[in-house]
Amino acid sequence: MKVVNTMLVNVKSRLNENEVQELLSYSVFSDPEALQPVLERYENDTNLWLFGYESEGIMVGIIGFELSDNQEMTITHLAVEPESRGVGFGRGIILEIIEDMHPIRIMAETDEESVQFYRNIGFVIRSLGEKYPGVERFVCTYEVEEAEEGD
Repeated sequence: MKVVNTMLVNVKSRLNENEVQELLSYSVFSDPEALQPVLERYENDTNLWLFGYESEGIMVGIIGFELSDNQEMTITHLAVEPESRGVGFGRGIILEIIEDMHPIRIMAETDEESVQFYRNIGFVIRSLGEKYPGVERFVCTYEVEEAEEGD
């Protein structure tokens, strides 16, 4: 029932590309200095995955995550480029990651600005309180249901 042709592409080997860095920068606070350590972490940590989300051959989103041995996924970065927000790409990224990586649980920590996105696609939201001065943080958890028989 997909309207557009979308796909996830492993971009971990493309960390030096502007397109990848720009998408990743949308999910790294407003400090441009924060991007370099994030890129280095993806480059050096074999437990971290990074996928671009392409629509009609154009990368419109990105997701970074860690997947534990017991298939628990922790989203470290998730972003959709500004002109493509609000049309379902974020939800599509999550659905395709579930299909491709088969996590049993997905967790993400986020701010007030993004918490509604996670709530809308079925994540359970719990406040962590004011983790930084004046900044409330939330942990979002999604229990992935077993595939129905015949899937």
